[in-house]
Amino acid sequence: MFVRQAAHVLDLLEYFATTRRPATLSEVSEQMGWPRSSTFNILYTLSEKGFLYEPKARQGYYPSPRWLALAQVIIDAQPLPADVYTLVSELTAETGETALVAASAGVNAIFVHVVESPAAIKYVAHVGHRVPITASASGRAILSQYSPRELSQLLRRVKFERTTDTTLVSIEEVEAELKRAIERGYHKNPAGNVPDLYGVSLPLAIETRRLAVTVAGPSYRMEGRVDEIAQIMKAALKRHGLETKA
Repeated sequence: MFVRQAAHVLDLLEYFATTRRPATLSEVSEQMGWPRSSTFNILYTLSEKGFLYEPKARQGYYPSPRWLALAQVIIDAQPLPADVYTLVSELTAETGETALVAASAGVNAIFVHVVESPAAIKYVAHVGHRVPITASASGRAILSQYSPRELSQLLRRVKFERTTDTTLVSIEEVEAELKRAIERGYHKNPAGNVPDLYGVSLPLAIETRRLAVTVAGPSYRMEGRVDEIAQIMKAALKRHGLETKA
């Protein structure tokens, strides 16, 4: 069930992250397309709870540090091992492409750590970005860690939508690609979700968590290097004791 009020709060956070400045009730209402009454209720409630404040009187609201404090507590409770941060940095340095770690988030995969490529033309990704779990290399590397029953249950929840010519749009196609990945030794996604973007992924073995490590970049740079990049990733995972099966 989609809860609109909860979505509005999250949209408001993303709005402030984009604008990086205080906003008045009128500005928020206009930019978000919300009725003034609904906008007032959201801003007033968040202010009363200490999540918004006015840096200067009558000049608009802005998120308070309380968000950061809570987020840090949450992150500290489920931290990524130090080796994972090192691994991702090494993969970006060795491949020249953006490297990231993704986790499952329902029918999506969500990025929990990203190191972007230093190249001018690159895959621009950020922590918190979501991609379809069936239409991305990261997502399928996560799915490869599901039991057959769990996989079947999740795939029945997916609303398949074609975004490129190579998007997988059925349960059968996803299951077939997962089998090919096992034979291949890694997961790949040639423009399956975003045109001209190529991703290579491997499952990341960390206790009981289902994670994936991915290297992604423009197709014109990645296509001829897919096997090479997969081998670089496997070697890095082995160095850090994080390797598992595809």
